[in-house]
Order: sequence, then C-alpha cells, then structure tokens
Amino acid sequence: MTVVTEAEPLLRSAVAQAISDIPDPEVPVVTIDDLGILRHLEVDEAAHRVSVAITPTYSGCPAMEAIEHRIVHEAQRHGYACSVETRLSPAWTTDWMSERGRSRLREFGIAPPEPGVGTRDGGPVAVSLQVRQVACPQCGSTDTEELARFGSTACKALRRCLACREPFDQFKEI
Repeated sequence: MTVVTEAEPLLRSAVAQAISDIPDPEVPVVTIDDLGILRHLEVDEAAHRVSVAITPTYSGCPAMEAIEHRIVHEAQRHGYACSVETRLSPAWTTDWMSERGRSRLREFGIAPPEPGVGTRDGGPVAVSLQVRQVACPQCGSTDTEELARFGSTACKALRRCLACREPFDQFKEI
C-alpha cells in the first residue's frame, strides 16, 4: 500500500499526481491540492484502489460534484477503482491554501487570501471592525475598494484599485 500525503510529495504515483493536479472548476488557475480541498489521498497499489477525502470550501459549493467526478475519472483513467469521501469537519479554511496557490491566484489577477486570517483554535471567533487592506494584484497598491461582496463566484468579492483603476477579484478569507 502506498500512502500519499502532502508531507510526502516525492512518493506520489502517477494517479496521485493526476488527482492532485485537478484544477478547481471555478478557479482553474489553482489545483484542488493548492486550495487545500484535497485532504487525504491513499493509493493501494496491490488492490488498484484509490481513496480520497475532499472538503468543500463551503457546504453549498457547486463545484464539489464536478471535482468528485473528475477524481473518479482520473483514477479510472490510470486503472484504479476509486472512493471519494466528502468531509465537512473540520470546516475548510483559506489557511489550507498553499503558498503556490496564493501565488498562482496573484499571477492570474486575483487577490489571494492572507495566510493566518482563517486560523481556528476551536474557541470563539474574534470579530474586528478594522477594514482590511487588500493589495491590487496588478500594481500592488493597497488603495482599493470593494465594489461588491460577491464576484464571479461566491468565494470571491469584486474590488477596484483606486491607483491603477483596474477591477479585480479578491478571494475571501474564511
């Protein structure tokens, strides 16, 4: 049995790599591994079985069904049977997003979530009245404003840079 986790990327088999590299259907510049949606991936080479656990970015995420179908497709394409479990607990947080994922979002013109904002310790959630400064992914200016709480998808807000005047999506912190 081959167990593949984020901590052991060098041990990844072709099927594990293909599943890890599945692009998010709503934000295709990042993979499900980059987003932290892929929580567990186990490859049983002897039985030709793959077990995968995924956590949605939120409970109503419409992309989860497409992601599950794509995982099963990639496993079957490599000759493996596949089971996919959807885990709702612990809830997904933007802190599970990789630095590579944040970088790819920025390169694509989407302001990534700041690391550490979604950290949960099981206790009360701190609330702040401070307005968060969001850097424009085009020019880097933090002189930006929110135009709409929802952008092209529910997980993004629509913003505009007041310095370069370019509109952009902001991936919301959770």
